[in-house]
Amino acid sequence: MIKLDEDALICDLAETYQIYDYRQLPLLKVAVFSCGLSEDSRIKMRMSNQIIPMETLLLAGLSDKISVLLWTKTKDGQKGRNRPPMILDAFNQNKTKQRETVVFNSGEDFEERRKELLKQAASGGGD
Repeated sequence: MIKLDEDALICDLAETYQIYDYRQLPLLKVAVFSCGLSEDSRIKMRMSNQIIPMETLLLAGLSDKISVLLWTKTKDGQKGRNRPPMILDAFNQNKTKQRETVVFNSGEDFEERRKELLKQAASGGGD
């Protein structure tokens, strides 16, 4: 946990147990406290690659199901028009947008990729 995100662990220990300097405690005790953190703590969410707590996702899913259920009882729902927006879809779009991010190791790599994209755009946009 310390190697993954020490700041998140420090924050969680301070918030949950009022431990402001975990280095003063024995390692085993810090490990016990760390394992006892809740599933929606910063460090545990980071370890499981979650952006949004599971409880929030479940509530969003319930809200989506109820809104679709109510929508099916309306005239629009019976004709398949004006479907309500899904909250979970908005969460998934945020994940997709993050995955589309490109990171370059140097300015030269960036310039090379930029030239490739400009060349593609000039030739019609195909790969």
